[in-house]
Formats: sequence, structure tokens, C-alpha cells
Amino acid sequence: MGTIINSKLPEFKLQAYHNEQFITVDSKDLAGKWSVFFFYPADFTFVCPTELGDLADKYKELQNMGVEVYSVSTDTHFVHKAWHDASDTIKKIKFPMLADPTGALSKAFGVYIEEEGIAYRGSFLVDPDGNVKIAEMQDLAIGRNADELVRKVQAAQFVAGNKNEVCPAKWSPGAKTLKPGLDLVGKL
Repeated sequence: MGTIINSKLPEFKLQAYHNEQFITVDSKDLAGKWSVFFFYPADFTFVCPTELGDLADKYKELQNMGVEVYSVSTDTHFVHKAWHDASDTIKKIKFPMLADPTGALSKAFGVYIEEEGIAYRGSFLVDPDGNVKIAEMQDLAIGRNADELVRKVQAAQFVAGNKNEVCPAKWSPGAKTLKPGLDLVGKL
């Protein structure tokens, strides 16, 4: 089993529902930007709206950090619109909802469940150079926490701007970082 960490963002061109419109999102549009890909199993389900609503509440904060968010399921963009129109929770979403009905993007990120035609819950952060820096997958019944995703994005951005420092467990902005070196070996 290989890892997706530090691999390049796969090329894609998908339809999306965004701000009351159908749009096309192309991987080339992401060049030079931080991006979160938030895969979930399906629209009109149970855990998914709780996660997407939580992420919608953090969207402005992520945008202020220079991060665009893309939710992704194997539903069509038409189904995304219908869900948006039907659910007060989903109406809060301001980020693009990518439609991956063929599962191509889900497969490229390694979250596709072939037998079911849906994706596991997967959260991925792609840096401005197109490299995957965070990859997290969870089973269908386990919801994610947007606060923790934001914290991880903050850590990835800090490390990207401070090449000689690393972020320890539970690090948050302003907290002490570590400078790896021989003097730390066996001291922590």
C-alpha cells in the first residue's frame, strides 16, 4: 500500500454546484493555491450533513488563511443542488461542491469504494505547488472535526514557511515549535 503524501494533485475537470450556479473546476485552477478536498459518501445521508455543516462554519476562517475548500462526492452536480435546496444545513455551504459521478477523482485520492460507488470520508490538503501534505481517511460511520482540520492546515502552512521547524502534537499558532537536531535526541 503506497502513500499519497507528497504526491502531485491528480489532473481533473469536474462539474460543481457553487453559489447557485453550475461551474467547472479544473485542477489547473488550483495552481499556486492551498486547497482542501473533503470527500464524503453521499448527499441526503446522515453523518455527511453534520460534517459539511461543521466545515461550512469554518469556511471563512480557511479562506482567510488562503485556502479553498472543495467537498466531493460521487453524486452529480444536479443532486448537490437539490440537496442544497432541501437542507438548511447544506444551504450554509459557500464552497464548491464537486461532482465525481464516475469516481475518477475519488479513485485518484484512494478513497473510492468500488462495490458501493461511493467514497470513504477523506480529507486532503494540497499545497500551492500541487503536493498533498495532509491525507486522512475514515470509515463511513465516523464523522470528522473541522476544528482539527483547520489546526492541521495551520501547521502545514507554518512548516511551509519555516523550513527548519516542525510542529509537535497539539500545536496551535503561537505555540512553541521544535527545531530538529542532535541536541533534541532523547530530550523530549
